[in-house]
Amino acid sequence: MIAETARPLSMPAELRSPRAKLVYLFLSMNGTATISELQDGLDMKKIALYSILKTLEKRDLISKDGDSYSLLASR
Repeated sequence: MIAETARPLSMPAELRSPRAKLVYLFLSMNGTATISELQDGLDMKKIALYSILKTLEKRDLISKDGDSYSLLASR
């Protein structure tokens, strides 16, 4: 059995909302995700996700490419 080494994830200090932290962690674990994948994976309503994603984008924590969201490489 191969041991998997987890890379440390530093949570941005400006993330205070538990839901924003969940979205950030989901993207860090999955790489990219669409709004539907986030909705299914986190059991959150799309309206709440759109608000969180917009905030994360404004803070330059994530980027949107077409329908997919991902963490910015600098993080």
